[in-house]
Amino acid sequence: MRLLTAMILFALATLSHAQEATPDAHQDESDNQASIEAAEHSPTVSAESQSNLLENPFLQSDLELIVGNVQRPNGLVWFDDTLYTVCNGDWTIYQIDDRSGETVTFVFGVRNGNSLIAESTEAGFDLFVPDPDTGTLWKVDQDRAAPVGVSSELPAPWGIARLNDDAFLVTDTGANAIIKVSAAGEQETIHSELRAPTGIVRADDTVYFANGGSARRGIEFFHLGGDGAPSEIKPLVSGLQNTTNVVMGADGYLYFSYALGTRGVVGRIEPAQCQESGCSNQDVEMVVFSDIPAPLAIAVSDDLRLFLHSRYRPEIYWAPLPN
Repeated sequence: MRLLTAMILFALATLSHAQEATPDAHQDESDNQASIEAAEHSPTVSAESQSNLLENPFLQSDLELIVGNVQRPNGLVWFDDTLYTVCNGDWTIYQIDDRSGETVTFVFGVRNGNSLIAESTEAGFDLFVPDPDTGTLWKVDQDRAAPVGVSSELPAPWGIARLNDDAFLVTDTGANAIIKVSAAGEQETIHSELRAPTGIVRADDTVYFANGGSARRGIEFFHLGGDGAPSEIKPLVSGLQNTTNVVMGADGYLYFSYALGTRGVVGRIEPAQCQESGCSNQDVEMVVFSDIPAPLAIAVSDDLRLFLHSRYRPEIYWAPLPN
C-alpha cells in the first residue's frame, strides 16, 4: 500500500510541476524538452544496482524528528556523531547530538551558510562555511573561537568541497562559477557559465555539483587530472528541479535534494552508471518524498543515517538508509 501511495504521489507531484511550476529566472527555456530527450537515452540499471534499491521511498510519516528548536537552520553537516547547522536567524552555528537532539550554541558570527564541511585535524576539527550574506569563506575550529575569514569578496558563495591540502572548490551563484580558493585566500575561477551552482562534492578524482537554476543541467561533473587541473564539464543527471545539496554516501551513492512541485525530495544514483552518457530524472531512485517544502538541506552519516530539513524551518528529521 505504501508503495502504491508513493507512486500516486510521485505522479501527481510530477504532473503538478509540469503544469504549474514557474521556472527560476536562470532556468533554461528548453529544460522540459531536454529532460524528455535525456529520458529516451537513459542507461539501463544493472541487476546488482536493482538488488540495492529501496523497497519504498520514505514518506513524511516515516521520518523521525530529532530536534525542532533551532531558529531558521540552513546548511547542515554530520561529523563524529554530531550535526552542525548554520542559523541565519541569529548568526549562530549550532551543535546537535545526532541521537538525542541535544542542542548547544557552537559559535556566533556566521551570518548564513547554505552548506559547510567538517575536517579532522590534529587538535580536533575545523568547520569551513561559505557565507553568501558577507561573501566570505569562514573557518571555525573546535575551540569555538571567533570565525576567521579565509577569503572575502566572493559574490555569493554557496557550496564547498576540499580540492587539496591547500585549496577548496566553492560554488558561487552570483558568479555562476566554481572558484578555487586557496588557504591564503587567493581566488581562481576554474569553471564558469554555470546555472546558479549550489551543492558540490569531491569523490576521489571526480567532482559533482548541482545547477540549482537549470533542470536541464541539474547535476554535472568533471574530473581532476594528476596535476589537479579540471577537465571539461559533462552532464550527470538532467531533469531535476531546484537541486541544492549533493552528498556522497559511504555506500557509494550520490545523494541530492531537489523539488517535485513544492515538495522537498531526496534522490540518489550510482554516479558511475551516469558518467558515460548521462542519466535523466527517470533514473533517479527516490529516497525521501516528504511533505516539507523545498529546498532541503541534507547530510549523511558514516553509518548511513540521512538527516534533512527544510531550509529555515526548525524541524530536523532523520531516516535510516539500508546498510
